[in-house]
Amino acid sequence: MATPNSDKKKKTFWQRLTAHYRLVLLNDETFEEVSSFRLSRMNVYVLVSTIMVILVLVTISAIVYTPLKEYIPGYADVNMRRNIMELKLKSDSIEKQMLNNDLYLKNIRRIISGDLPANTTSDASAAPPVIYNSINLDKHSDAEQQLRQDVEQQEKFKLNKTADISGGKSTIHGFLFFIPVKGYITQSFDAAKQHYGVDIVAPVNEPIKSTLDGRIVFAEFTAETGYVIAIQHNTNVISVYKHNSVILKQQGDYVKAGDVIAIIGNTGELTSGPHLHFELWYNELPLNPEQYLVFN
Repeated sequence: MATPNSDKKKKTFWQRLTAHYRLVLLNDETFEEVSSFRLSRMNVYVLVSTIMVILVLVTISAIVYTPLKEYIPGYADVNMRRNIMELKLKSDSIEKQMLNNDLYLKNIRRIISGDLPANTTSDASAAPPVIYNSINLDKHSDAEQQLRQDVEQQEKFKLNKTADISGGKSTIHGFLFFIPVKGYITQSFDAAKQHYGVDIVAPVNEPIKSTLDGRIVFAEFTAETGYVIAIQHNTNVISVYKHNSVILKQQGDYVKAGDVIAIIGNTGELTSGPHLHFELWYNELPLNPEQYLVFN
């Protein structure tokens, strides 16, 4: 039960909070009243809180709607990401060159000592030969390989391998392929040289589009071919897009023909300028894309 003293204290505190005071401004020399304000402690608290809320809103608006947000972690633009990847590529190239130099010096030492060069022995540290511009599942994770196998084993994707690569004929001539990018072909398909696609030069920042409906089974960065996207289409058709500057889709996404999936670029060690390396595979066999699409 509340006592009279406690009620008096509560009443006194509330009265002090709402009690009105007069703030008078006087002339320092004549003591003449210039202006006066009628205030209470409650009014002062409300005024100060309102000013603080306004300052917080102004600060947040300045950060969100002005270039100041670029200095906050997580708001990096595409150009910054591209610069970071270029620096990473240069560091990878320097590391690879250092390894090559070490192997060269090791060969020189063995030649001087009368031994065989390091690259002709069964040295476990020597790297196996790499086939460029081809699909190599050994570089993928177990999850990616399992996803690829699951897609290929679906009933609607099962067909007999009837493609004749030497004659340039296959059962997919009736497909309507969407042109991934318009440009000029600088290097054509040449299976003898293990160049299983075409190199297409196009303007900088040109969007790359999916050639058919399908699901993305690979969308990652590789040291040799930069940003790479591989799409599994119907009837065991796979399209591959290499050397992109930015990837706009993720692994597992379903895309329609003509959807923008990447931006043309110059990433990877096996490139000398902005272009798209485009490959078509049918039943695990490479096809010449020029037999199905006109790029210019």
